Amino acid sequence: MSAISPIAVLRTGLVTPVGLDAESSCAAFRAKLTNPTETRFIDFAGEWIMAHQVPLAQPWRGIAKLAKMAAMAIDEVLEGMPAKERARLPLILCVADAQRPGRRPELDDELFLRIQEELGIAFSPDSVVVAQGRVAVAVALSRAQALMEGFGAPRVLVAAVDSLLSWPTLGHYDRQDRLLTGKNSDGFMPGEAAGALLVGRPQGGAGELLCTGIGFGVEAAAIGGGQPLRAEGLMQAIGAALADAGCQLHHMDFRITDIAGEQYYFKEAALAYSRIQRVRKEAFDLWHPAECVGEAGAASGVVIVAAAKAACDKQYAPGPNILAHMANDAGQRAALCLQYTVRQ
Repeated sequence: MSAISPIAVLRTGLVTPVGLDAESSCAAFRAKLTNPTETRFIDFAGEWIMAHQVPLAQPWRGIAKLAKMAAMAIDEVLEGMPAKERARLPLILCVADAQRPGRRPELDDELFLRIQEELGIAFSPDSVVVAQGRVAVAVALSRAQALMEGFGAPRVLVAAVDSLLSWPTLGHYDRQDRLLTGKNSDGFMPGEAAGALLVGRPQGGAGELLCTGIGFGVEAAAIGGGQPLRAEGLMQAIGAALADAGCQLHHMDFRITDIAGEQYYFKEAALAYSRIQRVRKEAFDLWHPAECVGEAGAASGVVIVAAAKAACDKQYAPGPNILAHMANDAGQRAALCLQYTVRQ
């Protein structure tokens, strides 16, 4: 990414279990508020499955709820923009990866059309769906950069939406002993969320959140595979993002990630940092908003970018340089270097 210009995150929008817009959601992240509730499903031990659920005005489910949440997040990020200008925007829509248990095969096309219907507009023909799960937002930012550099798009809309709250999905993870329950502390609490980012070219002023580096990797010792974990994939992704940004790990002020509670991912992060870090830091905070929204799948990337921007805008971040990283169960890894231009 260093060979071409960074991209700026201009606006953010969120719909989460702890807030129906970015401001309230990020305030809840800062306060570490959670709101888990009982779902309609019972696990194999006979207990109600708890989850972080988005409370909407009506009890929509499935693709209808995904479309409603995505439209709300997009509306927030495009507030005040004329309809004609909205229609010229390319939309990069991030959704669950094709291998995700319980994922509907027609999700990509149907969801995109439903979102356009909800908003009453048709996005640019350059729009695309990225079905890459938790690493999708990093892929989307890379594609947004290509659209701006190669095709002259002044701004690009990145949106993500996902929910794990269906029985085919929950049943799979329950059988794998991966849900957080009264009998399993090494698990995650399922969740759902939607988010949107309006990105464009940097203006050079203070108060901009820039994505200066993007990196990808593949972990051979994926979760549940039985191979010894050495965090090679995450190391590769972080190393590539740092090289792209022209900096080193000790230049980062804090970390923010999609980790939702499982020991595997905390161990992976610790291993990767210990193998990359060459300069000792007194403090290197690790933030994980999933403690407030649960495992939100493809929406996780937007959640962590929006949380980082809010922390910098409100001046409670440990510093202006942020390392964000994400991981899919199948082994894909992604990392972002984010830099906030400090207000004078």
